[in-house]
Amino acid sequence: MRQRKHFSRQRLSQSPESQRRGAQPGGAGWLYGTHPVLAALHNPARHNRRLLMTAEQARILAEKLPAAPQAEIVERSRLDSLLPGGSVHQGIALLAEPLPEPGLDQACEPLAGRRNIVVLLDQVTDPHNVGAILRSAAAFGARAVVTTERYAPEARGTLAKAASGALELVPLVRVVNLARALDDLADHGYWRLGLDGKAERTLAEAAPDAPIALVLGAEGSGLRRLTAERCDLLVRLPVSGAVESLNVSNAAAVALYALATGGTAGTRE
Repeated sequence: MRQRKHFSRQRLSQSPESQRRGAQPGGAGWLYGTHPVLAALHNPARHNRRLLMTAEQARILAEKLPAAPQAEIVERSRLDSLLPGGSVHQGIALLAEPLPEPGLDQACEPLAGRRNIVVLLDQVTDPHNVGAILRSAAAFGARAVVTTERYAPEARGTLAKAASGALELVPLVRVVNLARALDDLADHGYWRLGLDGKAERTLAEAAPDAPIALVLGAEGSGLRRLTAERCDLLVRLPVSGAVESLNVSNAAAVALYALATGGTAGTRE
C-alpha cells in the first residue's frame, strides 16, 4: 500500500472551483417525470418557473403537490414538443433554475459520527449513469458526487430523471481539475480508492476506517492515468469470470453498498 503523508485538519484549499456558487452554465432547464418534479417542488433551494402537467396527472397528484407555481394544464402532445424526443415525462414537467452548487469543501468536509464517502467520476458522460450513481449515493448515504466541468452531463433532463429525485438530496459538485480535487480531499483526511477491474486487491480487503473518496472512470477507458496516480490504492470488485465488468453505475452501487455495510481493513497511516 502506498505510504501516505500525515494529513492536516485544515480546510480544503480555496481554489476557484471550490468557491463556485450559484447556477450551473445554461440557465433554467426542464425536469420531467413524477419523482424528479415532486422532489424539486419540495426542495426549498429550487427556484421554479413553470409547472406543466396533463389533466390526468393533476388529478393524481392533487394531494402531493406543495405550494408551487400555478400548474398549467396542457395536452401530452405539448409536453412532447417541449422536451427531447423519447422523454418519459409521465405527463408532468417543471422549468427550474439549477440548484446552487456547493464548493468541494462545503460538500465534503468530514463530519463526526458518520461514514464519510464521496464519489468522484472521471469523465463519466452518460446522463443515465450519472443519474443512477446519484440515486445510489442517496440510498447509501454518500456525502456528494463530484464530476468535472467538462466531459460531464448537465444536471437536468435525462440525468434528473435517472436520479429519480436524488438530485435534490445529494450535492453534485463540479470541479475544473479532478486531480487537484483528489489532492484537496487527501489533505482533508480522505483515502482515495480507484476502482479498476485489474487491481490486485478487492474493495473489501482494502477499505480503511477513514473518509473514503471512491473514484470511478468511464466505461471502456476507465480511470485516466493522472487520476489513477492520485489514488492511494486501486481496488476491484470481486466480479466472477462470467462477465468482464459491470456498468459504471452498477459498479458504483455495489461499491457504495459494500462501504456502507461492510467491514474495514484498517486505518490511515
